[in-house]
Amino acid sequence: MITHSVRVFPSRTPLPKAEQLAWKIAEVANAASPPETEVADMVINRFIDNAAVAIAAVNRAPVANARTQALAHPRDNGAALFGLPSGQRFEAEWAAWANGVAVRELDMHDTFLAADYSHPGDNISPLLAVAQQCGCTGARLLQAVAVAYEIQIDLVRAICLHEHRKDHIAHLGPSVAAGLGTLLHLDKETIYQAVQQAVHVSFTTRQSRKGEISSWKAYAPAHAGKLAIEAVDRAMRGEKSPSPIYEGEDSVIAWMLGGPGATYDVPLPAPGEPCRSILESFTKEHSAEYQAQAWIDLAFRLRSKIPDLNAIREIVIRTSHHTHSVIGTGSGDPQKMDPSASRETLDHSVMYIFAAALFTGFWHHLRSYAPDLVHDPELVALWHCIRTEEDPEWTRRYHSRNLREKAFGGRVTVTFTDGKTLTDEIAVADAHPLGSRPFARPDYINKFKTLTEDLVSQSESERFLETAQRLAKLAPGELATLNVALPPEKLACGTRDKRGIF
Repeated sequence: MITHSVRVFPSRTPLPKAEQLAWKIAEVANAASPPETEVADMVINRFIDNAAVAIAAVNRAPVANARTQALAHPRDNGAALFGLPSGQRFEAEWAAWANGVAVRELDMHDTFLAADYSHPGDNISPLLAVAQQCGCTGARLLQAVAVAYEIQIDLVRAICLHEHRKDHIAHLGPSVAAGLGTLLHLDKETIYQAVQQAVHVSFTTRQSRKGEISSWKAYAPAHAGKLAIEAVDRAMRGEKSPSPIYEGEDSVIAWMLGGPGATYDVPLPAPGEPCRSILESFTKEHSAEYQAQAWIDLAFRLRSKIPDLNAIREIVIRTSHHTHSVIGTGSGDPQKMDPSASRETLDHSVMYIFAAALFTGFWHHLRSYAPDLVHDPELVALWHCIRTEEDPEWTRRYHSRNLREKAFGGRVTVTFTDGKTLTDEIAVADAHPLGSRPFARPDYINKFKTLTEDLVSQSESERFLETAQRLAKLAPGELATLNVALPPEKLACGTRDKRGIF
């Protein structure tokens, strides 16, 4: 890897194109080599993972609404929509939009956390949609996904967005644009312009993940993917973009991030170096914010040690700054303790999540958020006795670049009414690569079958899984079959309606 120092330059000191971050990203995308075997295998895992969570969410209102918008934009030989037969095709940017919302809705696909947060699986829907519409091969799509993961993860390693209250989709726009550049064999100049345009339009505030969290949390990544497709289309027609988008006097660094005095050290693959960063990302076993995954597993472990939950006086979770300030009591969000809060808020409340896992002994993408459970007086009482604290050591481990000590958990102390205490800790989720049960291909397949069993026929399930595992060998005409169709009676909003403008 080569580390590139990125900072603001005044307009009177023009920065050569070859020294700009967007150009260096374009170079990686343009020169990408076929992925290594373990990278290719992980890309396939993530296609299965995305389809699993998308189908599980396919009838939820935000997903159904996004689908009805896409239904208004049919196109011969376009892209397929989750839930519909692959023979029905739609404009790629709208298919990416609808499928992206489906993937993101349950907050249950993959994650990478470093200087900032990310869900790099959000790259897959826009890349797949364009590949289907443009007649690309499975091998080329696989390579493009590896590149997109690399760019997003490398940006996340170096540039913190949440510190400046910007949403993490700001790193998704350029990664999708770069991946599309690889997918479509675009030249460096075109990719460079597309990346800059995608960055320019992808910066939004973190209010989408603050307070009463709405369904826009699911829409935001799909929006970035759709914008990136449109940015690439404009660049392919010869249009230029704001430049230099990262280093300019009025750039995103100058006014949306650290300011004129900030410097960011961004690692990117050296020429000829393979894109391997997907291997450092990790999926979710449970439908909740990633920083809560380990806490669910720890709650399960503690249940056998606490015979009477009513005897608990207080639970203190000592964890990293990120967990404390984003999904803990350090966020200052009273909604995170409110039984009437939205599902999107509850899956970003480690207090609720730990309490519910401890109370029920299970975690389910539907039952764990059911209103009758959320309002159960005993659960609410347990939930309201939980608070979080930042622990400097867990913060250090959260930011560590040593993958063997990097941690997303912490230590919990349970204090009982008789004054006795129980303490335990966990560093990573059980499904993490360094956890007690690291996810492998059979786990991804089982996740797919579990989440889709009541919606998809066995024959359709087996067909999709077989197709996904042949990704590298799929011919252009076969990419539309990387889709999962539901029986018509199982799909809500499977036909176009007239509620909106489209």
